[in-house]
Amino acid sequence: MIRTWLDPFPLVAILRGLRPSDALDVGRALADACFRVIEVPMNSPEPLESIRLLSSALGDNFLIGAGTVMSVEQVAQIAAAGGRLIVMPHADTVVIAEAKRAGMYCVPGVATPTEAFSAIQAGADAIKLFPAEQLGPAALKAWRAVIPRDLVVLPVGGIAPESMAPYIAAGANGFGLGSALYVPGRSADDIGRRARAFARAWKEGSQGIHT
Repeated sequence: MIRTWLDPFPLVAILRGLRPSDALDVGRALADACFRVIEVPMNSPEPLESIRLLSSALGDNFLIGAGTVMSVEQVAQIAAAGGRLIVMPHADTVVIAEAKRAGMYCVPGVATPTEAFSAIQAGADAIKLFPAEQLGPAALKAWRAVIPRDLVVLPVGGIAPESMAPYIAAGANGFGLGSALYVPGRSADDIGRRARAFARAWKEGSQGIHT
């Protein structure tokens, strides 16, 4: 279950634009801040090489995979590189099914209840509320009244430490973190500081809600 990875620390690092030459320093900075789930979007430079490096260096205690996955062919490439996680901006049920056939975790992006239920029926392990900044906590609260209570929902898009609490109160189980955490050229020390700020915000926002 994907909760095995997310329950201890439910923040996903989205490393869009990561280069293989920076992968290990960035990965170690995130690991030091307790992150255990990392995705390298497929529209990054040489994403499969970064996934290969991260998977090899960080080992089985980390869930490494790809974001912005758009095709079944990419699923096979990611698996061959050692990735075990498929994250998508959309809810293509064919890609979801292929990821599950490959024995991988899959988190598709959804923006409507119809997309959410289609993704769930196709085998999604969790859903990505995307773009969260447009949908907002009110939409998540309404969704939580109808979608399975045990389904992991991760808001993604425009999330900053100071914006997390309303989503947590609305039922978020964690978050995917993009440019507020990582952009190309940001130092590993800076990434580490930002990662720890997100970790503090999750702990403070979820206290008494997620146990």
